[in-house]
Amino acid sequence: MDILIEHWQIVVGVIAALLIVMSYKSLLWLCGVIIVPDDSIGVVTKKFVLFGAHRSLPDGRIIALGGEAGYQADSLPPGLHIGLWPWQYRVEQVKFFTVPPGKVGCVEACDGKPLPSGRIVARQVECDAFQDARAFLEGGGERGPQMELIPPGTYRINTLLFTVTLTDAVTIPPGKIGVVEARDGKPLASGRVIARHVDCDSFQDAKAFMAGGGERGPQMAVITPGSYRINPYLFALQTADAIDIPDNKVGIVTTREGQPLGKGEIAGPVVDGHDLFQKPQVFVDRGGSKGLQEQVLLAGRYYLNPRFATIEVVDMFDVPIAHVGVVIAYVGREGQDVTGDTFRHGNLVSKGEKGVWVEPLDPGKYPMNPYTHKVSNVPTANVVLNWATGKTEAHKLDANLSTISVRSADGFKFNLDVSQIIHIPRNDAPKVIARFGDMSALVTQVLEPTIGNYFRNAAQGSDIIDFLKNRSLRQTEARDAISAALREYNVGAVDTLIGDIVPPEELMKTLTDRKIAEQERVTYETQRQAQVVKQQLEQATALAATQAKVVDAERQVAIAEFNARANVKSAEGTAEAKKINASADAQVLRTVGEAEAAKTQAVGGAEAEVIKLKIASMESGNYAIVQVAEALSKAGVKLVPDV
Repeated sequence: MDILIEHWQIVVGVIAALLIVMSYKSLLWLCGVIIVPDDSIGVVTKKFVLFGAHRSLPDGRIIALGGEAGYQADSLPPGLHIGLWPWQYRVEQVKFFTVPPGKVGCVEACDGKPLPSGRIVARQVECDAFQDARAFLEGGGERGPQMELIPPGTYRINTLLFTVTLTDAVTIPPGKIGVVEARDGKPLASGRVIARHVDCDSFQDAKAFMAGGGERGPQMAVITPGSYRINPYLFALQTADAIDIPDNKVGIVTTREGQPLGKGEIAGPVVDGHDLFQKPQVFVDRGGSKGLQEQVLLAGRYYLNPRFATIEVVDMFDVPIAHVGVVIAYVGREGQDVTGDTFRHGNLVSKGEKGVWVEPLDPGKYPMNPYTHKVSNVPTANVVLNWATGKTEAHKLDANLSTISVRSADGFKFNLDVSQIIHIPRNDAPKVIARFGDMSALVTQVLEPTIGNYFRNAAQGSDIIDFLKNRSLRQTEARDAISAALREYNVGAVDTLIGDIVPPEELMKTLTDRKIAEQERVTYETQRQAQVVKQQLEQATALAATQAKVVDAERQVAIAEFNARANVKSAEGTAEAKKINASADAQVLRTVGEAEAAKTQAVGGAEAEVIKLKIASMESGNYAIVQVAEALSKAGVKLVPDV
């Protein structure tokens, strides 16, 4: 309060100035003068009509065009306006409406013609971006959500007629697409699931869409990455991923719109001009069929409408090195057999026709639809097949083959492993597939029974020992016989190899024992020969060691021969001397002996006469006892004991 008292002069001056200004504006207002600032417009409401006129608005209208009382269609631009008496007019100043960058203005009109039945968006009327309300109403503008949008900028919008709502412009980021559904337009034709395409500047020109006969519902066209001014009253939009097909892959396409597939067809034929299904309307207009498509998408990015087509990404067909790919086509025009009368086991057709193609694919990768074409890889290098349980090659064609069980002519059952090497020439590969369908069928239908039965028959014509001994011959015979049999199936038999032969255990034991005995015999013979050689060696060694002695002995023999000759001469002389002496001695002994003999004879004769006389005097038995007693007596033997 003290401050106010102290500065009362300033306060009085301010109050006076305000009163002057207010009085000036009030004076102008009272005089019917309205000043509209440069950044605003004046929206006018007429309270009544002067001079007793009783004109009123038509039924259902709220904006006046002919001076009727009520909200006025004409607004006041910036500047000085007169004749707007305050008791008759109410003027409200409204700032210019600004649509910033990245936004759009969505407009609703509260007056105009009613929307036709079934329509939800009002038709577009030329009205200078809704800045000319009179032109809007006089041009037949319809009330409700408007088709036209207000782009970024500043506008004089009569807010008594129009309500403007800011919304973001539509932005489709990279790698995405915009999928559109129209809320208004013609109804879809019977049997259609997606609306036909209408040129409308990526749905930014709603008037062109409606004028071109745009249909409500899912739209064929999509919006590619970028920014767009799309009316949310008319179009609903969702983003979806663009289709990326990686390298070495293909995209299998199935469409939801088009002509029905022909009778007996499983996929739609190739149609040109639709930019790989990115222009669905062109596809439909050129007779494309709904459903699975024969044409595939290669590696790359595609802006495909997911409501028009679905994509399945699969591997490309791979034909490895040392193989060819035989194509079986399920689609295409009906083919003519190109094999002639020499091949009667299936038809081979030209490329692009339905059936087995006569020309195979060389090694490489091929973008083909696996649902419309089948590629059977046939090896052109040598293929080894094993009839051996638990043994299989990398190709797995022999995974179900097992050791062959046979019976010999002498009733023995035994097993043998067999390996068959085959070769299929490049140009014969389609014939093999046309005949059998695939390589596994060739193995099960031809190779397995042919080879198995051959060896069973061969075993029954021979006893087991002969079969084992003549294995090499059996192998040669098998190769020739199997080669001739497979030639009829366009298959080359390179070689037939007999592997492990497993005879019965009891026979194997017998053969083993026999072999062991033979080996022992050989061992003993070898040892004997070794001993002989050893003996000869020792003899030679001993001979060499005694060679010096032999020489010395030979010298001694020579010396002994000389000595012997000398001794012989000496002995001859001695012998002659002894002979003479012996002759003399013999003569002496003869004479002495004869004398002694005569003496003994004389004595013995006398004793004999005495004995005869003694025996004569006693019996011969008594005489013998007497003689024994004398002998015992002379020997000192006691005949009578002491006690």
